[in-house]
Amino acid sequence: MTPDRPGPDPRRPDRPGSDPRRPDQPGLDARLVVDRGGFRLDIALTAAPGEVVALLGPNGAGKTTALRALAGLEPLTGGHLRLDGAALDRTPPESRPVGVVFQDYLLFPHLSALDNVAFGPRCRGASKVEARKQAAAWLDRMGLADHADARPRRLSGGQAQRVALARALATRPRLLLLDEPLAALDARTRLEVRAGLRRHLAEFEAVAVLVTHDPLDAMVLADRLVVVEHGRVVQEGTPGDIARHPRTDYIARLVGLNLYRGRADGHTVRLDAGPSITTTEELRGPVFVAFPPGAVTLYGKRPAGASARNLWHCEVAGLETHGDQIRADLTGELPLAADLTTVAAAELGLHPGTPVWATVKATQTHAYPA
Repeated sequence: MTPDRPGPDPRRPDRPGSDPRRPDQPGLDARLVVDRGGFRLDIALTAAPGEVVALLGPNGAGKTTALRALAGLEPLTGGHLRLDGAALDRTPPESRPVGVVFQDYLLFPHLSALDNVAFGPRCRGASKVEARKQAAAWLDRMGLADHADARPRRLSGGQAQRVALARALATRPRLLLLDEPLAALDARTRLEVRAGLRRHLAEFEAVAVLVTHDPLDAMVLADRLVVVEHGRVVQEGTPGDIARHPRTDYIARLVGLNLYRGRADGHTVRLDAGPSITTTEELRGPVFVAFPPGAVTLYGKRPAGASARNLWHCEVAGLETHGDQIRADLTGELPLAADLTTVAAAELGLHPGTPVWATVKATQTHAYPA
């Protein structure tokens, strides 16, 4: 569920002993408060040099607003923004040591790939010759040396993304912002470009902040996830922590788990809304309980002698293809999602309205403190 990322890069200033929350330390230290009409963003965001942080959340959560605030394109109405100890709150966008890769790349259509990349160094005072020399080196690093003279309309989506990344990195930013950098790519190209982007981010020695709503992009590319809903941080941690311990319905759906909240008394969890669930963990007090849709077994009739400790009477609310399986959305005693093969769905005669019995073994649940 959580693809492996490269190990610590010896070229990076490592995290131990470096606290980005201290204003005299390198890295990002921000509290972003933006009031805009009926929407309020209020999130704390810190990152050490060499760290890739992904802002993850549903549409309208405030991710892009946060990114624009970091870039200086959205003024703060409160909070603070410090980068490597320097306050950036009042620094205009063009003067910030920040590189941005936009969702649609925003390459200059009248310039070649080389001159697109050279644009940044030129703006920072480099001569035309030096800027083009730097740009050529960056295109070579991106595997695009043969496309230096091509204009954006002649580039594929993956090539345009790499040119945009090279243009952002050519200014040697201390903060790299990526706004849905893979969203414009088709599925096949996305796979290849994601792998390349992961390599480039592993080599980046400053702070990188990635905005995405795609959990795979976030888990492959980021060291740490910050999940934002309704303008607030609802959970943050490593990709593995987030996947194993979701704390909201949105995160649970994102990582493919059924999630419930209740109160534990030993191995029994009485849900806030619904029946009890038996677990292998022995806990006390408020807890979450999670299990994957693949842990659910469905029966047309109440099973006799089933070993599962958890058994609920449900009704099929909907069916959809999910990879090579069928995902059943169930309502009833316990609303849940169940995955089963096409053959099993046909044998059970499943369709909306079909009554079923759902079972989950205690060993396939996971309970943890709320």
